[in-house]
Amino acid sequence: MMEKSFLDSRRKDIEHNLDAINEKIEKAALKSGRKREDIRLMAVTKTVDPVFINFALDYGIDLIGENRVQELLRKKPDLHLDGVEKHLIGHLQTNKAGQIVGEVDMIESVDSLKIAKEIAKQSLKKGITTDVLLEINIGEEESKTGFSKTEFFENLHEISEIGAINIKGLMTVPPICDNEAELCKFFENIYGIFVDIKAKKLDNMTMSILSMGMSGDYEQAILCGSNLVRIGSSIFGPRIY
Repeated sequence: MMEKSFLDSRRKDIEHNLDAINEKIEKAALKSGRKREDIRLMAVTKTVDPVFINFALDYGIDLIGENRVQELLRKKPDLHLDGVEKHLIGHLQTNKAGQIVGEVDMIESVDSLKIAKEIAKQSLKKGITTDVLLEINIGEEESKTGFSKTEFFENLHEISEIGAINIKGLMTVPPICDNEAELCKFFENIYGIFVDIKAKKLDNMTMSILSMGMSGDYEQAILCGSNLVRIGSSIFGPRIY
């Protein structure tokens, strides 16, 4: 059982962190020619105890992201989720698609044609349509999942023709960069693809969401066009594994 003084201290820390983050998001949004409400803030809850997630939810967070299917399903019953969107943001194995389809509002980590088809298959079984983002491995790093740029464009039209999924936009995690200029090149590259695909007006691709930017780089991501940032440790503190 956690002591009340400890819980009160953690609640205050989370609320203070959210205030600071929202202020930075607003400044970056204005600098990019947009408003604060144009940018969605996701609280990434990987390894975070439900009691601390609820502190953030009670303070106004209306979007959470989890990396693992089992962790999300385990936590869900203990969370204050009225009016809250739930996204899966981690790699999804095909054998777990049936477990998560219908349990989240969006799957952001569609990183192959195979998983897009499996999500559609499971969605059809449940009589629903699942919102998804296509994940691009913009740095083409072997350690990360996601379409390479070449794979993305090779599979684009086939993915757009898959039923039972709505493709809402793109997601990416850039490589670790030595400087801001290098980082922004990756963000700008993704933004260019996002704008290009939106202009094509492909069937079943609205391109309304560009999910990029995390705790260490969300301000730069917003300046480069992101409209959804995924923030975990800057809200909840360092992850405890």
